[in-house]
Amino acid sequence: MTAYTEGRTMHSSPHEHGGALHQHGGAPHGARSVARHRAAVAELLAPLLTEARAETLALRDALGKGLAHDIAAPLSLPPFANSQMDGFAINSAHVPDGGAELRTVDPVPAGATPAALERGCAAPIMTGAMIPDGADAVVPVEQAVPDRFPAPGVAGTVWLPATAAGTFVRAAGSDIRAGERALAAGTFLGPAQLGLLAALGIGEVTVHRTVTVLLATTGDEVVEPGRPLPAGKIYDSNGTLLESALRQAGLAVVRTAIASDRPEELRALLRSHAGSVDLIVTTGGVSKGAYEVVRQAMDGQAAEFVHVAMQPGGPQGIGTFDGVPFLGFPGNPVSCLVSFEMFLRPVLAGMFGSPAPRTAVPARLAHSLTSPEHKHQVRRGSYQADGTVRLEGGDSSHLMHALAGSNALVHVPAGVSALAEGDEVEVWML
Repeated sequence: MTAYTEGRTMHSSPHEHGGALHQHGGAPHGARSVARHRAAVAELLAPLLTEARAETLALRDALGKGLAHDIAAPLSLPPFANSQMDGFAINSAHVPDGGAELRTVDPVPAGATPAALERGCAAPIMTGAMIPDGADAVVPVEQAVPDRFPAPGVAGTVWLPATAAGTFVRAAGSDIRAGERALAAGTFLGPAQLGLLAALGIGEVTVHRTVTVLLATTGDEVVEPGRPLPAGKIYDSNGTLLESALRQAGLAVVRTAIASDRPEELRALLRSHAGSVDLIVTTGGVSKGAYEVVRQAMDGQAAEFVHVAMQPGGPQGIGTFDGVPFLGFPGNPVSCLVSFEMFLRPVLAGMFGSPAPRTAVPARLAHSLTSPEHKHQVRRGSYQADGTVRLEGGDSSHLMHALAGSNALVHVPAGVSALAEGDEVEVWML
């Protein structure tokens, strides 16, 4: 795909590039494999992965972002040995197998620096408090006789059982040691990752800047929801469907009005926004029909239109428009969403660490299916608690009701033409 950076015009039919693609692992019949097209999308977006696009944010503002650089732990966690329980800190060597009566000393609350433990003594200690020098174990208060702490300032004794060294002690560095890698570049920053950084005393983090996408839906036949529906028209679901998916994935979305089927108007619409976005995504107008407005609007641009060996979502556009990365998804709603999930979302997750990758799990088919042997088929399904997946609707790309009733994408790889009930498949949880 060096043509993108070289700036050559790539507008062409899918079959003009099929031979070379097939020699390098593409699918039969001139179609491009799913893996090869995903790699092309990654190459297209690679220029966005620069240091200039990184930004430093406070932890509270970094949720859902991707980490730009490795982070090494500036200190160990825990930073000191501490108690895992409310109990008595002892030196295990001072308590024989039959237990012993020990003198109680000043209690150790969390946050205090205790005095060293003397021989024959036990220190009442709270969860998270520092283990005194000379102590190496904690006996839970429930095992003591009496099974309660002495009153503050009152000297006394307590009987404690023999306890092995290290019992209920969180050793310094048992979670992570200073200098070790805490998080790798590209990590998706969720609550757990941000909590780790906070525990390490890190107050701000360098992340990849949010990708801004210009989303343009096309077609004279589509009408905005909420307006009257003339005969022969349909409501636009792609705009809402894809905008929601993009926003849910953490992208910033600039959405245009529905573009007409006049190429010059679409070009003008894209140019009015191209200077302020990182990526252009269109829906519709990428097949080989007589009125494919996106293909026509891309004349003279470094863009190509190919057929990917995938069902749904075969027709795809890719390249640049006035130097801005461009992806053209098909117009059928399910094809549009599957294209995003198969190509754009995983590439962004792999490059920027955001969005989080889809969780892939094995599942057993609740019933049989058939699939085009030379295509990667993506079906909608409902993953069940017993590990089975039930297909929702057929393989047609207009079945929005079936999509809305699904919680997973079911993958049938190229080379497979039929699967029986009980066969294992990979599903991506939505």
